[in-house]
Amino acid sequence: MEKPIGVIDSGVGGLTVALELMRQLPREKLIYLGDTKRCPYGPRTKEEVQQFTWEMVDFLLEKEIKLLVIACNTATAYTIDDLKEKLDIPVIGVINPGARAAIKATINQEIGIIGTEGTVKSGAYPDALKQINPELHVQALACPLFVPLVEKGVFTGEEARMVVESTLEPLVEDNDMDTLILGCTHYPLLKPLIKKVVGDQVAVISSSEETARETSAVLEIKQLQNKSGLQQVHEIYSTGDMEIFNRIATKIFQNAIHQQFTIKRAVIEKE
Repeated sequence: MEKPIGVIDSGVGGLTVALELMRQLPREKLIYLGDTKRCPYGPRTKEEVQQFTWEMVDFLLEKEIKLLVIACNTATAYTIDDLKEKLDIPVIGVINPGARAAIKATINQEIGIIGTEGTVKSGAYPDALKQINPELHVQALACPLFVPLVEKGVFTGEEARMVVESTLEPLVEDNDMDTLILGCTHYPLLKPLIKKVVGDQVAVISSSEETARETSAVLEIKQLQNKSGLQQVHEIYSTGDMEIFNRIATKIFQNAIHQQFTIKRAVIEKE
């Protein structure tokens, strides 16, 4: 089926998921929407996140997507059940794939989670982890400064280092964790700094690869794969500042060999 896959996120972070989808599913067209104007979602109420997410979904439904990927942990935590119930297309979030990857990685059953305030407050990751293995010891930490940092395009340098070090200090002190879940799709852009702070003994898990694998499996099971050999031109949309978004998207996609995409501004807020 030649219809596109829709991908939504609160900002630029979900582009890390889009990049992995491009890599694993080269025949599929993606339409990505990042709500950079109203990012971050983490401090917002559940009701706001649900409203904003549905506005993004409605935008993509008009483009006749065949599958929806929620590349935002906060939106996944607050809306996935409602979306699955009300949409007649498959819906994939990033929390369950990330949880499964962490369980594969851990040896001592000590797992840390970092995420937005909304994701941590929802308890979605501990729930997903303990549904699979109730014996796990899970510790979560909200990192409210990480998303604004990434949305400014600050992935490296002294400012980023200081923010990451000070934020993660409570998690790394006297902690036996051997696996850390990056519970926000913005965080892989800070992964080198995060890895340096938590140490080489900790496996740092991003849900991007697992989410792409799950998407591939669902496409096959539902017989929704695009079997044409045509080169796809992906559509990337942002609701906010296009200059910053373009700069960050170009940086993220610089290794996306042979991928073609357009970047445009979208207006999705309802009157």
